[in-house]
Amino acid sequence: MSNKSTVTEFQLLGFSKIQELQIVHFVTFLAIYLVALMGNFLIITVISLNTHLHTPMYFFLVNLSIADLGAISVTIPKTMTHTRTISYIGCAAQVFFLIFFMAVDVSLLTVMAYDRFVAICDPLHYVIVMSRASCVQMAVIVWVSGLLYGSVHVGGTFSITFCSNVVNQFFCEIPQLLRLSCSNLYLMEVGILVLGACLVFSCFVFITISYVQIFRAVMKIPSMKGRQKAFSTCLPHLIVVSLFICICAFAYLKPISRPPSDFDLVAAVIYCSVPFMMNPIIYSIRNNDIQTAVRRLLNHLTLWVV
Repeated sequence: MSNKSTVTEFQLLGFSKIQELQIVHFVTFLAIYLVALMGNFLIITVISLNTHLHTPMYFFLVNLSIADLGAISVTIPKTMTHTRTISYIGCAAQVFFLIFFMAVDVSLLTVMAYDRFVAICDPLHYVIVMSRASCVQMAVIVWVSGLLYGSVHVGGTFSITFCSNVVNQFFCEIPQLLRLSCSNLYLMEVGILVLGACLVFSCFVFITISYVQIFRAVMKIPSMKGRQKAFSTCLPHLIVVSLFICICAFAYLKPISRPPSDFDLVAAVIYCSVPFMMNPIIYSIRNNDIQTAVRRLLNHLTLWVV
């Protein structure tokens, strides 16, 4: 990847020059980051230590937690520092890892929706369809696809010539970088973004169809309590997925010629933090198996300390 411009570093956007607001910004992002770290680390630890949770659903949950940790660690820590500059290589790395982990996240959510669909709508074939070998293969495909997807975006974005190094965002976001282009090469990356949007939209459609089928199966459950339990798990998932995809679509498919707005900053904060913080809560904290495993772990730790 050759740098055709004289740009050696980029200037990122600061949230405020007022010290009081800087403190509020730091505390807010620190709280979000700590919640995401504790939630995802808790999931990984509990599932890894509890053999009863070594099932396909929890296997993908561990992968999702790893992807969430990676995604939120790409942008949030940098925003909490006073340094607003980032090197050319650092900016490229930030673009790569953010796209990489976001692609893995969306793919895992799709696979997890398929796992629930098979478990509820076709339980007799669940053991065959979601065998250990099949789960490992799907996980490998997800991570390799994210790796290739991130590489394509980095190549498309940093093949252009930059006329400026002032990025109107608190991290290196592809649409804001494309606005700095001096050539028409940015059209290639725009095409890649459109293709990526089609793939993400396809995942969203697949997730929606899977949950429609799940809802139909759930409605046949005679117990009202059972139906409420299923809906309380599925609906928050669909809300977070919808929010994540809609905000990303607005941020990444917005015309480059349109001037940046304050909502661009708000949208970036939402899709870079909220889904990765909420996923552990939606998928695990509300899960009875996880709650039981957490209580057992805490009891063992208490006995060990005493």
